[in-house]
Amino acid sequence: MSESKMFTAQEVAERLGISKQTLFRYEKKGIFPKARRNLINRWRQYTEDDLKKLKEIMRGHLG
Repeated sequence: MSESKMFTAQEVAERLGISKQTLFRYEKKGIFPKARRNLINRWRQYTEDDLKKLKEIMRGHLG
């Protein structure tokens, strides 16, 4: 069984075309759901499915 790739906040922000700060702001305002956290360093982690959902939210929110 292969593990799915996890993306950092920076990678997700770049793929969405927004800054990392905007990503965090959208999460804080409730536009984006809260990200899961790495158990060791507490950094936000995103899956490919999370990235797809965030893209859909961006389309609906900004489009």
